[in-house]
Amino acid sequence: MKSVGLSLEHDPAALSPIHERIVESSDIEREIILGGQSVDGVETITSFVAGEPSAYEPILEGRETIREYDLTPAADGFFLYLRRDLEAEGLSLVTALAQETVVVVPPIEVRSDRTIRLTIVGHPSDLTTVLETLADGVSVDVRWTSDSVTVAGTTASDRQLAALEVARELGYYEVPRRNGIEAVADELACAVSTASELLRRGEANAVERVLEDTL
Repeated sequence: MKSVGLSLEHDPAALSPIHERIVESSDIEREIILGGQSVDGVETITSFVAGEPSAYEPILEGRETIREYDLTPAADGFFLYLRRDLEAEGLSLVTALAQETVVVVPPIEVRSDRTIRLTIVGHPSDLTTVLETLADGVSVDVRWTSDSVTVAGTTASDRQLAALEVARELGYYEVPRRNGIEAVADELACAVSTASELLRRGEANAVERVLEDTL
């Protein structure tokens, strides 16, 4: 199996109405699709939208293709449950991804720069077919590939996160630094070398995640 991280850039005319709203509104940063399915042309998804519900909801209200939706406010945005009839641009993407061995790995990120970022896993021949059957007006940037089943942006382990949290609380990341690595090691009840390794690996994973989210 092979894994591929894709960025699909849409020409303005190829944007869906919802994606167009995300691009145009300064009150919406992005939408993270957490899961969903498409059956007989009807898509059902749950997502988190980083932005204001009042900026997003107008595109749903009164639209004939929207079957039902529910918005739940949350910190820095809201959660969305949505069922809709897929329009041409959505159907073309679903068709391209509907290869025999291909699995789309959530989340799918719909961004304000007219791109959609996603990870797909499958046999190399089917992954190639996905790229070849995308609709006109959609260009593909292969951000990374792997010869194993994986996703981008390795997250920090629980121990690394605990070390990072302790270091922050002790002022290790303040300028000037309030406490050194010895204080972090004492708080974690481990050797200085162990604390240093946990911080280095945790920092590396954090930087990788930040760059993956922004570049």
